[in-house]
Amino acid sequence: MTHTSTQIQLANRPVGWPTDDDFRTVTVDYDDLPDGQVRVANEFLSVDPYMRGRMIDTRSYIPPFALDETMTGGAVGRVVETTVDDLPVGALVSHQYGWRDIVQEDADGFRVLPEPPEGAQSSVYLGLLGMTGLTAYVGLLTIAAMQPGDTVFISGAAGAVGTAAGQIARLKGAKRVIGSAGSAEKVALLTERYGYDAAFDYKDAPSVRKQLREAAPDGIDVYFDNVGGDHLEAALDSFNDGGRAALCGAIAQYNSTTRTPGPSNMANIITRGLTLTGFTVGHHFDQAAEFNREMSAWFADGKVVHDETVVDGIDNAVDAFLGLMRGENTGKMVVRTS
Repeated sequence: MTHTSTQIQLANRPVGWPTDDDFRTVTVDYDDLPDGQVRVANEFLSVDPYMRGRMIDTRSYIPPFALDETMTGGAVGRVVETTVDDLPVGALVSHQYGWRDIVQEDADGFRVLPEPPEGAQSSVYLGLLGMTGLTAYVGLLTIAAMQPGDTVFISGAAGAVGTAAGQIARLKGAKRVIGSAGSAEKVALLTERYGYDAAFDYKDAPSVRKQLREAAPDGIDVYFDNVGGDHLEAALDSFNDGGRAALCGAIAQYNSTTRTPGPSNMANIITRGLTLTGFTVGHHFDQAAEFNREMSAWFADGKVVHDETVVDGIDNAVDAFLGLMRGENTGKMVVRTS
């Protein structure tokens, strides 16, 4: 019996902002399962800012997407057919075969998950209880070494990693948590829902540097950077002596066609004894067990909230990604495929 999968491929390497023309939708037919493989019907797939970097053929921490091949990324789904006892039909699994509704691959590419907590969808394992949450946890506590009493600034704070990082900072005893976002509505959510003490709209007329000074008159100790550019410059301006930054993303330059200027105040790194450390979560999976215990307990106790923006249909996956690039999401952006 033939099973048909709808999949999204990269057709061109975008220059500047991606468009619909840079992608194509194809169908792939799967025949009967060979030994050692499983077939999974995806429930949700993740679209993430880092995927923009994978559309460029350049050296990075992860290989670029290949042209005319189905793109990959995080996804969760249910086993619908199996040849492997450890992956029975009905099991909920996570994997990296995103950007398709049906996937058929070797069993070792899938990891069995517990059923989601009451009131949550399986997509929570792509967000707060998954790689997104782990990224925030590692960046804040290991890379930036946040301590109780620190003042913390998080850029891109209304996104998936930012909403998680702000809540973790609060739970770990930060004295003050400050965030930036791209609209008045998102700024309100940061303080009203995610526990931020202060937030500002980086698109407002005053510079990010000035807005951060006003939000943190006594300076900052930790910066969690999802943006780069003027946000990093503002953090360098506001750092107290011995400040630490976890450099997680650089949204400000992902779609730029010109070289992004560096901050003008890099000398502050020397004079204030600052530490700026870039990281990718793939080098810190040894902390996953600790993260899972702590975040799962917070989630069960209602101490953290998980919001997501859901786009329905694999055929709309490109729209979801383009919307993510335009900042149309609050929290995690996912595509519901079934």
